[in-house]
Amino acid sequence: MPRRFSRNLLTLAIMAAPAAVAAQAQNLNELVIIGDDASASALPGSAHVVTSEDLETMKYTDIHKAVREVPGVYLKEEDGYGLRPNIGIRGSGSGRSSKITLMEDSVLVAPAPYSAPAAYYSPTFGRMSGIEVLKGPDLLRYGPFTVGGAINLRSTPIPSSEAGHVNAEISENAGKRIHSWYGNSTDTAAFVIETFQEETNGFKDLQHSNRETGFEKEDYVAKARFNTAASADIYHQLDLKLQYSEELSNETYLGLTDRDFRRDPNQRYFLSQLDNMDNRHKGYSARHLVDLTDDLTLTTTLYRNEFKRNWFKGNFNSLINAANNGDQTAYDQLQGTEPVGPFTLTNGAREYLSQGIEVKADYSLTLAGMRHDLTLGARLHEDEADRFQPKDRYQQVVNNGRPSFTFVEQIAPTGGDNRIDEAEALNLFIADRIAINQNLTVTALLRYEDIETSQTRWSTTERTSASETETASNDTSELLPGLGATYRLSPTLTLIGGVHRGMAPAGSGGTNVEPELSTNFEAGARYQSGDLRAEAIAFYSDYENTVRNCSIANPCSVGDQTFDSGTVSEGESEIQGLELLASYEFTLANGLTAPVQATWTYTDAEVTEDSDDGSALKGDNLSDLPENVASVRAGLRDGDLWDAYVNVSYVDETCIDTTCDREGTDNTFRKTDDYTVVDLSGSYALNTSTRVYAKVDNVLDDQEIVSRSPHGARPNLPRTAYLGISVDF
Repeated sequence: MPRRFSRNLLTLAIMAAPAAVAAQAQNLNELVIIGDDASASALPGSAHVVTSEDLETMKYTDIHKAVREVPGVYLKEEDGYGLRPNIGIRGSGSGRSSKITLMEDSVLVAPAPYSAPAAYYSPTFGRMSGIEVLKGPDLLRYGPFTVGGAINLRSTPIPSSEAGHVNAEISENAGKRIHSWYGNSTDTAAFVIETFQEETNGFKDLQHSNRETGFEKEDYVAKARFNTAASADIYHQLDLKLQYSEELSNETYLGLTDRDFRRDPNQRYFLSQLDNMDNRHKGYSARHLVDLTDDLTLTTTLYRNEFKRNWFKGNFNSLINAANNGDQTAYDQLQGTEPVGPFTLTNGAREYLSQGIEVKADYSLTLAGMRHDLTLGARLHEDEADRFQPKDRYQQVVNNGRPSFTFVEQIAPTGGDNRIDEAEALNLFIADRIAINQNLTVTALLRYEDIETSQTRWSTTERTSASETETASNDTSELLPGLGATYRLSPTLTLIGGVHRGMAPAGSGGTNVEPELSTNFEAGARYQSGDLRAEAIAFYSDYENTVRNCSIANPCSVGDQTFDSGTVSEGESEIQGLELLASYEFTLANGLTAPVQATWTYTDAEVTEDSDDGSALKGDNLSDLPENVASVRAGLRDGDLWDAYVNVSYVDETCIDTTCDREGTDNTFRKTDDYTVVDLSGSYALNTSTRVYAKVDNVLDDQEIVSRSPHGARPNLPRTAYLGISVDF
């Protein structure tokens, strides 16, 4: 562990040791970043909570399908199952969710959020009990990414008394899923143990092979809580959490030519037969709370995440491009009727480590007749990504019209395939929520980020000082202020507004690389009257330096060069838009109710100043950013006896780079398709504890090109039917 981090870690530990935290025994405030809908409505900015009840309506296990109902959120599908989410918020890049702050139970969960922010790991969404999406000035309480938004995934909570749950499901393509948990609570101790397991053969067919294209995933979680009696003079609570998951998926970076996609979007080329992702994740956290006084709470959190993966895959983008542009030989090679080689398959072996300590103090006081809810926080964080990626050389040979692979050689990792990216970060924040009067609340925030990143490469597998070929380092220090306000215009109508300075730090790999900086404004209104809820928020972001994180999955283009690591500047830019939400529950005859919710996001964005390298020009569009995203969910319920829901979502076409709006540009292969997906779901209660359900995703079987990254056209999930049963005990 680096000396600076060790020294600072000790300092924070000494600060936290005398105290240890506050709350009530069932208090979950430290596990959430928003709370419930009422808490979201009180925030001086856009905030949305997808509850466990919301998730139950459609029973999604793909995070993409759940977050597309939240305004201001964009996604780019890749594999049809959401195994590697690509999520952006308010114009931030969606590639590998590398420009949002991703958390589970309010703890950073991306493999290496500072040094290598591309999130190749995302928590198993099927075991989550809710989602929180936060935008606006309150983002400055969290980080490191404060330009667009933060997503906090809520895991299964510890039950307040003895309880258990089992959900079993089967689906097309030999799909199977089971999710179960059991827990109990006493006055001073509680626990829950949980497992989620899922597998499928996949919906794609591999040419010239009977190999499956699906995945197997298993996840285990254990939580425990220990606390003093509620009558204690000083209340203490300790929450412990352990998590382990593993995944084996036959996923690939190789998509299709447009010609093959229109013929059959669910095929895969033989060249991708050996592609495979194998990963393991371990997570540990300990959270200590102490209620020092009625007005002072101290929270200390220690966390550590370990992620190990090997994505064995090839890069055949040149073949896709050539075939799309009429090269018959390249097309035949993809079809497996012509030999290829030698070509390279990379053992994408990486080990990630992310760990840190957070200390947060909440203090309430009254000054000059005004209520102040003051929060001070500090976090010391360290992460690293260790790449050791040998490459295997193969040839595709064709005998009697059938392709096969012949091994040629293995190449030892050097340079970019043999490197360590590291980061150390200290961040501090202060937030003061001031109740000016009964109607006006103002929140002032200030965040400080101090980040040091480095990258070291070696030319030999021994990693000696003599074989060290390149070392890069970067230091970033930024002070980020914010101000937000809510004004209660009437008992049903609240006005909101805010401004804050946002930052997305550059990953390691460069020297003197500036972070992405933006000034973000938002203003709007919330309406709540009985069962009617509505919200309209306009947002505007002025980016001084738009940064794109490059990866193989989301490569960056600068002139004739393509980069699959590091960051590139895409110039100054402006992003503006409108987020709308409306929901209402109609009461019908015979005790029936009909809940309806609709959301829409409109976004307009363009480059306003050329980038230094000339890759982005004034007037260019921003990549992977749809102009319109909309969702409508409607249901019919007979109390707790039965329900039926339909969910209709629409995503506009997007540009895959910044050049597709330039005059004279051929956009044939530079845009995705717009697409509409209709999902159906229904359930019936057999008794008070047992419920059966059925659902059909993409009931119209509408498959379009939803992504052209990494290499070629990719479809969304085809029509897929599911049948399940859940039992509570």
